[in-house]
Amino acid sequence: MADTRTIGIIAGNGVYPETFARAARSKCPDVRLVAAAFHDETAPDFLDLVDASEWFRVGQLGKMIKFFKAQKATEAIMVGQIAPKNLFDLRPDLRTLMLLARLKERNAESLFGGIGEELAKDGIELLPATTFLEDLLPAPGPVCGPPMKKRQLEDAAFGFRIAKESSRLDIGQTVVVRHGTVLAVEAFEGTNACIRRGGELGRGKDVMLVKVSKPNQDFRFDVPVVGPQTIETCLGAGVRAIAVEARKTLLLERDTISRLCQEHGISIHAVESP
Repeated sequence: MADTRTIGIIAGNGVYPETFARAARSKCPDVRLVAAAFHDETAPDFLDLVDASEWFRVGQLGKMIKFFKAQKATEAIMVGQIAPKNLFDLRPDLRTLMLLARLKERNAESLFGGIGEELAKDGIELLPATTFLEDLLPAPGPVCGPPMKKRQLEDAAFGFRIAKESSRLDIGQTVVVRHGTVLAVEAFEGTNACIRRGGELGRGKDVMLVKVSKPNQDFRFDVPVVGPQTIETCLGAGVRAIAVEARKTLLLERDTISRLCQEHGISIHAVESP
């Protein structure tokens, strides 16, 4: 076991953990995968794809690191989100309390960065969240669905600028726009709630979702992601166009995304950062 590459998966919700595990098996057949699963977050079926696993509460950092060390993991990766309600329901262990005590700000970047530092203290390197998934990062230009028209591309550029500024201020990485007007900005409520709010305000007419990475994004965590659930939410909210940042946004289950976009006339376009 000591000579085998072992990666610890910090597994949140959604299809992201499964997508990573399957890609890791395909590109590194001898890899050993061990998962830290979280109650009310990680899909139980995901654990069938790993070699070892243990369940944790959000906030049990010391226990999780102890598990990874026992499994001889020298690398770890964060894949999948943790619901905001669970972040507010923390029951931190001593190691988490010590981490929180030294943080001046408790945002995603500082919190996850602190977790990376704690892992490093025990010889565990936190990998980029795009590891083995580089082929899911779209190049600039049309991605899925009908090509965007000139007016839509102008809105994409406008929304891109707004989302970059919003993410720089650590508010959110997603905005909903229409004809040069900001309808909604993502904050703590998350992307899906932002989409619904923006779609309602825009009444489903020429409404666009724009999602970007943060300036100087730390790709070990908080990477922008679009998956089938994003498309379904857009469909329900009347959002028919999506602009993402090229080479910096993961498209999970791309075949399903392409099918949904084709069936429902939803456009996805990847915008190159200036």
